[in-house]
Amino acid sequence: MRPIQRTTLLPIALAVALPFLAACTENAEPSAAGTGGGSGGGDPRAVTVESTDDACDVSTTEVPAGTLTFDVTNSGSQVTEFYLLDEDGLRIVSEVENIGPGLSREMTVSAPAGSYLTACKPGMQGEGIRADFTVSESDDDSQPSVSADDQQLIDQATANYAAYVNDQTDQLLDKTTQFVQAYEAGDDDKARALYPVARTHWERIETVAESFGDLDPKMDLREADLEPGADWTGWHRLEKDLWPQRAEQEDGGYTPLTAAERTTYADDLLANTTELDQRVGELTYTVDQIANGSRGLLEEVATGKVTGEEEYWSRTDLWDFQANVDGARVGYEGLKPILEQKDPELATQLDTRFADLQTLLDAQRQGDGFVTYDQLTPEQVKALSDAVNALSEPLSKLTAAVLA
Repeated sequence: MRPIQRTTLLPIALAVALPFLAACTENAEPSAAGTGGGSGGGDPRAVTVESTDDACDVSTTEVPAGTLTFDVTNSGSQVTEFYLLDEDGLRIVSEVENIGPGLSREMTVSAPAGSYLTACKPGMQGEGIRADFTVSESDDDSQPSVSADDQQLIDQATANYAAYVNDQTDQLLDKTTQFVQAYEAGDDDKARALYPVARTHWERIETVAESFGDLDPKMDLREADLEPGADWTGWHRLEKDLWPQRAEQEDGGYTPLTAAERTTYADDLLANTTELDQRVGELTYTVDQIANGSRGLLEEVATGKVTGEEEYWSRTDLWDFQANVDGARVGYEGLKPILEQKDPELATQLDTRFADLQTLLDAQRQGDGFVTYDQLTPEQVKALSDAVNALSEPLSKLTAAVLA
């Protein structure tokens, strides 16, 4: 993950905020950012944002509650991101990433009244350029709604997803405990075997875990994304210590962690995992969060796993790849009964695309896991990437379809 307090798309405890709907479109041609309330087209919930290398110009700082649309244009020279954050600045309500110079992307959020922050991140580094943002009470109801006939299906889907996430964090805690014990005892072979197994449970619910902006950077930050002077902790810190070969080849040497350092970093990881398990138990979910979470997990595959960047030291990226796909598929299948009523053609397409991608992943299985990423040929990487892209396109339509 990148060094940002990201969530992305999934849950905030109900005591903190009501459900949100978040969705993003693909990069499009730039549109002018306005400077007055809304986008200038008369819609008070349409907001334009212009991100430059040193500014984040938001066309208005207050909008009425309902479905908000942010049209974000990058007028700077660096790739940028835009966030709507909860007022504590930690929980990400919605985000749009990887906006190249001269491009624009759209972000849609269904938000209740409350206090928020907006943030642009030119260069995708640091906390970003932040400003207060207010969603005021509104008399009209523009929140997405579903028919009464669908309520039983919705209740079943959200209950099942909550049970799934809770089960995955329980298993994450159990496997992390075993991993930490082996690592601190110096049983590196066992720790290396447990590493991708434990990570699987994190990756299946990655978009949920990332919603806790204070925990995620401590647990999942990669060294390549570390800001100067920052303390590097979490899974990938221990990964490098267990697989130092690339560091020895590329940097000319590696100094292993001492026994005391191993204990410090491993205990920190376990403590944060325990905290995550406790917090997840307090969350509730909505159908739009589940749908957007599935889409977000496929984006995680596209931006980190299929490129081999996530598990840089261990090369266990395909374990993560499969776990992200697992989580996306579980979210989709929970919503499938609703989708089949509203858009059966989309449901059939998603079934086919998930199956096609799974066939390619199954071809790379080895024993109880997968081949390491460095064993893939360029042709195999391209085939996997193409299958991810083919699935991502219809999956991006899931939220709108289930809320239609």
